[in-house]
Amino acid sequence: MDRLVGEAVNPEQTAGLVCAHHHLYSALARGMPAPPRTPTGFQEILELVWWRLDLALDADTIEWSAKLGALEALERGCTAIVDHHESPHAIDGSLSIIADACAEVGVRVNCAYGVTDRHGSEGAAAGLAENDRFLSGGGRGMVGIHAAFTCDDDTIAAAAEMAERHDVGVHVHVAEGEADTWTRLAGHTADNWWLVHGVHLPDDHGLLGTIIHNPRSNMNNAVGYARPQRFSNPVGLGTDGIGADMLDEFRVAFVRAREHDVTTTPDDTWSWLDTGYELFPEARNDRVTWDYQPMDPWRLAYSPGVSPTTVEIDGQVVFADGAAALVDGDEIRHKAAEAAQRLFRKLENMT
Repeated sequence: MDRLVGEAVNPEQTAGLVCAHHHLYSALARGMPAPPRTPTGFQEILELVWWRLDLALDADTIEWSAKLGALEALERGCTAIVDHHESPHAIDGSLSIIADACAEVGVRVNCAYGVTDRHGSEGAAAGLAENDRFLSGGGRGMVGIHAAFTCDDDTIAAAAEMAERHDVGVHVHVAEGEADTWTRLAGHTADNWWLVHGVHLPDDHGLLGTIIHNPRSNMNNAVGYARPQRFSNPVGLGTDGIGADMLDEFRVAFVRAREHDVTTTPDDTWSWLDTGYELFPEARNDRVTWDYQPMDPWRLAYSPGVSPTTVEIDGQVVFADGAAALVDGDEIRHKAAEAAQRLFRKLENMT
């Protein structure tokens, strides 16, 4: 295996990095009001933090969170994002808002709306419709499912059928927590599905698809260690919404794997970055020049603070001299901060 991601030949270069699982709307979550009470487990983290946040999203906050998240990805050498979105009160058109925002910054994105029955059958139908609208209009994406434990069997079946019809995979959280009834996905999955987390999957789970490992998020939510090297499925690397610094996520993935199995090498976890090119093969031709060389995983595993100096996507320089080339990064941060304050006021007024 080439020890540099992609086809880069210069020692200070790599291909564009891919974040294989992101929640761009979480870019505005930093500094959000505290939940009504302190969550004591994963289910309460969802209910008291993330499910309140997604209820407060509107078109404006979706746009600025996507622009900020894409900008921050670019600044860390990440040129492509696989995004999983939910905004129950602003579903229609949400995927196009995200795609347009990322395109403005210059970052590639694959979008999916996470269908759920948490808000009744009408909410599930609206989520399915948004996936269908976006894909039918030529949008680059997958069909999203939040997780089996928040969906009816009919919703899971409808999402799987829609994905097959559009010739795309399904992007779904799987066995992140112990309560997830992941077995209800059996019989629906295919090789092009994106199975996110897999913490509580047994070794012989039988689900088809790629496991996307999110080590920092799993530790933050105290859900356990997925032990991704045990799977026969391909394994990719995501952040679950904690930015898109894939070099940093690689380091976290390495030390967490090393803690579990001291024979783990940096090459093992570095290989997970390559999996993102299944959805973004053209990102292999993007070029990221770094302030460090050689960009070798055995060195990078122990070298924090490595940063890009130049990022080229499709031959166009989109980041250089510490700034984005296509957009005003300071303006995006300013507008995103304003949007975050509006979002926070909504959260403070929630009952």
